[in-house]
Amino acid sequence: MTDATSDLAQLPLPPDQIGLLEGLASTRAIRRYTSEPIPDAALRAILFAATRAPSGSNRQPFRFVVLSDGPRARAAKELIASSAHDFWSAKRVSDGYDEGSGAKADSPKARMAATMQHFVDHFAEIPVLVLPCLTRHHEPSFFDGASIFPACQNLLLAARALGYGGVFTQWHQGVEKELHQLLEIPEDVVIAGTVTLGRPAGGHGAVRRRPLPELIYEESWGQSAGWALDPLGTRFTAAGPPTRA
Repeated sequence: MTDATSDLAQLPLPPDQIGLLEGLASTRAIRRYTSEPIPDAALRAILFAATRAPSGSNRQPFRFVVLSDGPRARAAKELIASSAHDFWSAKRVSDGYDEGSGAKADSPKARMAATMQHFVDHFAEIPVLVLPCLTRHHEPSFFDGASIFPACQNLLLAARALGYGGVFTQWHQGVEKELHQLLEIPEDVVIAGTVTLGRPAGGHGAVRRRPLPELIYEESWGQSAGWALDPLGTRFTAAGPPTRA
């Protein structure tokens, strides 16, 4: 352990910039970042929060490969960037992002397409990528995600608490074999996703979701709960892929 590492181990976690409930309501998918690096102290706090997540039988089968600016990190970023570009190019066509309202530059559909294009075009420049990995103790199971995805959400919430942002993606899937080889990840370890992290180029804002009465039932399916009301000023969105209209 170096002196610098030893000093870091003695430091408390940095104070949150926001409260927990505010963080839950404003941890948006961030796809545009500044070039500002994330300090080791902040990464330590973010990954500490990730490792506090629950997992099946408390086995903590998750591991995290953090890619910042080393030679392998840069090579891995380039690999995933190429995969992201290929996946997005196909999705842009298949989901009709440039058709209908997508042809209007100021439409939500067109804005989303522009954001995604910027995201993949600058993917290799993102300050930090985190590969959440799952070590299996049994045959693949439907329940495996329960032991890795809560840790990923903790990671994103902690990043938000410190003024950073990120998004969970599956862009790595097209180059997973190459990543295993480059990063010396054992064959029986699954890369569960790619989390991008950095300082948002824009601002944080409230997450838009469907109205609470559409999502919360009481006593039986479809029975609304009188107390399930969204806070004043909540803004909403509809779920699902963009329409071609």
